[in-house]
Amino acid sequence: MTVRVDSTGPVLTIVLERPEQLNAFNREQQRALAAALEDAEADDVRAVVIIGAGRGFCVGQDLEEVRAESDVDGAGNDTRLREGYHPNIRAIRALEKPVIAAVNGVAAGAGMSLAAACDIRLASERAKFVPAFVNLGLIPDSGASFFLPRLLGPGRAFEWLASGRHLDARQALAWGLVSEVTAPDELLPRARDQAEQLAAMPGSGVAATKRLLDQSLALSLDEQLDRELDAQLRALSSPEYEQAMHAFLERNARPPRGGT
Repeated sequence: MTVRVDSTGPVLTIVLERPEQLNAFNREQQRALAAALEDAEADDVRAVVIIGAGRGFCVGQDLEEVRAESDVDGAGNDTRLREGYHPNIRAIRALEKPVIAAVNGVAAGAGMSLAAACDIRLASERAKFVPAFVNLGLIPDSGASFFLPRLLGPGRAFEWLASGRHLDARQALAWGLVSEVTAPDELLPRARDQAEQLAAMPGSGVAATKRLLDQSLALSLDEQLDRELDAQLRALSSPEYEQAMHAFLERNARPPRGGT
């Protein structure tokens, strides 16, 4: 088993399960992650957490698999990216629900890209973010060159990716790459707690917000205002809006405690 899926209420937790390899991706694990992300599409799943087993989050491509396939010149990389990494990155962005990366240890190469593709990143104090690509004479892939300029700004993203230097959890927090740093044993409970809070929100509003933010950087202000208008009109006609507004009005109609 290279990926384990745990379902608790509305939260689906995806655990990368190759701890001895620091959860480096091989073809089997890519296929297992794809299946887990398909499970996450179920209506009763309202939020997703991705975490690694053991000491690492994910260190990218399993280089032992590359060696075993006699592919040190990278001839098979086209297939790995097109059939493995790319579909999973796209699947995370396509999910109509929030995805939280709980970065428990080192996230390197495409493992760092996987974390960057998620909606929210929480980090253990033991987490490290390592671009790794340039150290091997490669370029950032699996979406790193797309997500990191948006998260960090183009200048900082370039400096980091081109230097290949390690970024610890506190630096990642200061840069805005992660939103919170926890003690190692508190990371998964905290990630699940945040996932449950998001799962309790009106799902259609959360999904529409994710879509709007994904589109916004490629559009003009006028185009984005039109997208917001269309999305808001759909939201206003949804049952979730009606239920949420009814609950809000009910709460505010009650007299304050101790009042007359």
